Amino acid sequence: MGAASCMILANFGSAWGTWKAGCGVCNMGIDYPKGVIKNIVPIVMAGVLGIYGMIVAVIITQAISPPSAEYATVYSLYNGYAHLAAGLCCGFSCLAAGGTIGIIGDVGVRCFGRKASGGKRSWMTGEGANPRDAGDSGGGASDAMSLEGANKLYVGLLIMLIFSEALAL
Repeated sequence: MGAASCMILANFGSAWGTWKAGCGVCNMGIDYPKGVIKNIVPIVMAGVLGIYGMIVAVIITQAISPPSAEYATVYSLYNGYAHLAAGLCCGFSCLAAGGTIGIIGDVGVRCFGRKASGGKRSWMTGEGANPRDAGDSGGGASDAMSLEGANKLYVGLLIMLIFSEALAL
């Protein structure tokens, strides 16, 4: 039960974080398509949570031994409860970390896109289309300042994601 609960809860946390962060990346891609690849970090970090659960489940499973020839078990009640507690601890930690990574990734990535684009929508500015058709946006200095501010925001986003990932460890 410990290994199963670890795998189930860790993968649910991983899926939850991936879903929430993925929604943020999709929304951000509307405002600032150039930043999509840069901002898939929360999705990758959420995906790692499932691997944590698998590692702990394998460790728990390796410690389980079959009964002997006389049908006497060497797997004690103490070991059973210890493995259940370990599985639940890892599973719930990954579940909490998945929710945290998803929410931080969703909000942080959307804010990064807004800040980097200067609040302009890409379909209004013609970004990603033929540059000659887009016209002159006339905001070269303000675009550089908003991109610099977005990079500072991105550093804060990464720090929050790293500490969220530490919840699962």
